[in-house]
Amino acid sequence: MKTPVWVNGELLDPAQATVSVFDHGLMVGDGVFETIKIVHGRSFALTRHLDRLALSARRVDLPEPDTEAIAEGVRACLAEAPQWPLGRIRVTYTSGAGPLGSDRGDEGVTTVVIVSEQKPFPATADVAVVPWPRNERGALSGVKTTSYGDNVKALAHAKARGGGEAIFGNLAGNLCEGTGSNVFVVTGGRLITPTLDSGCLAGVTRALVLAWCGGDEADVPLSALGEADEAFLTSTTRDVQPIRLVDGVALPAAPGPVTTKAMRVFAERSAADLDP
Repeated sequence: MKTPVWVNGELLDPAQATVSVFDHGLMVGDGVFETIKIVHGRSFALTRHLDRLALSARRVDLPEPDTEAIAEGVRACLAEAPQWPLGRIRVTYTSGAGPLGSDRGDEGVTTVVIVSEQKPFPATADVAVVPWPRNERGALSGVKTTSYGDNVKALAHAKARGGGEAIFGNLAGNLCEGTGSNVFVVTGGRLITPTLDSGCLAGVTRALVLAWCGGDEADVPLSALGEADEAFLTSTTRDVQPIRLVDGVALPAAPGPVTTKAMRVFAERSAADLDP
């Protein structure tokens, strides 16, 4: 079954869904996006994700997105989609067609909604630390932008070394984030995740774990990951995923007791409320 794609307010067959070759999302990565989890045909935390899409748009000076229309687009696509046990929604919002350079055009924005099945992540994650730091002082720091070249290169680097996710430090030498995940470490029973000032994305799952499971936001050195008693990744499509190996070296437990509790609490709370 082909699930339709929503483009600028219109449901289209995927084979007929197109955007301009001059779209700045394609030309220079001038756009923002969200990935939203689908659970048995229903979206999870849609309001939080669309709020963050609007925040990202403001951060890069794009026009305010019509989040109500996008939510309708999401629902329209889901109404036509199979009832996958796990799926993902991709909302992409760009500045639209523009010149062959950094200047933006004036033809209006492009908004696309796509839904698809998502295969579950492995029970544990093996990660590799990459040699390229996040710039926590950059204009796009903490923005979920379509400029993902750094992430593509980093993830390829990690996979070439047996990892399933790449981990970035920042210019200060502190732990930052993964290519598509936030990172939590447990040291001496204390649950810690990097501050937003580290340059990491303000992850929706990260925020829910902090609200539901406790934990502290603190700057910690990049080396803290490999020295942790236990650690885990959080993201929209992986929820809470224990880290087993860091650069090929096993952590003491995966999952350890703090991670196990976080996994249980997140599963229970997210099942009880699909739009927390």
